[in-house]
Amino acid sequence: MLAAARVGLRALFPPSCIACGEAVGSEFGLCGTCWAETEFARGTVCDACGTPLPGEAAEEEHVLCDDCIAHPRAWAQGRTAMLYSGTGRNLVLALKHGDRLDLVPPLVGWMARAADPLLHPEMMIAPIPLHRLRLLKRRYNQAAELSRALARRTGQDHCADLFLRTRPTASQKGKSREDRHANLTEAIRINPRRAGNLAGRALLIVDDVMTSGATLSAATEAALEAGATRVCIVTLARVAKAP
Repeated sequence: MLAAARVGLRALFPPSCIACGEAVGSEFGLCGTCWAETEFARGTVCDACGTPLPGEAAEEEHVLCDDCIAHPRAWAQGRTAMLYSGTGRNLVLALKHGDRLDLVPPLVGWMARAADPLLHPEMMIAPIPLHRLRLLKRRYNQAAELSRALARRTGQDHCADLFLRTRPTASQKGKSREDRHANLTEAIRINPRRAGNLAGRALLIVDDVMTSGATLSAATEAALEAGATRVCIVTLARVAKAP
């Protein structure tokens, strides 16, 4: 009976591409065109940010992109699901500004695959925070939605309010690397009520997009100061050039 009902619903409402709405063969999928325009971070990737790199590396070899060599990261390892271009950029913007929370399950599926090498038992997952004024305007924190679903999918502990934004910060868009880092100075700290949960544990920080890494660096430094033993990061998308 239930199976028949599902078949009937699929006939009335066939699956559609999560990016453009064209008909596809399965739920939460991409059509051929949108798939081709999505730069997934697969194969050899930078061990610090997840950017795809040309060539092949040994399974245990840690390689870095030029950006992460020039600007060493505060965190230990990082991964991303895709590049911030084409369909990937459209999906990020739809989630961030288009109230497309229906995108969270498929996007988190991609993030879980990317984050798999970083995960281990007893690791905590937490999102980059929004300041309360921006949260009121946007109504939800897209990073928190992703981190909550990622923790549920991977079976890790989740702490949605581990970090606090101590002050509103100007948009990072159009700023230089130096200005981005200056903009985040003392803007992110550990929630005093959650500090005891973090001390002595590894942490995976989740954000939607990494550009310069300034926000992730600020959160990483706050976590290490609070006693985290190791900090890794995973993002939905990375602003970078394809290899």
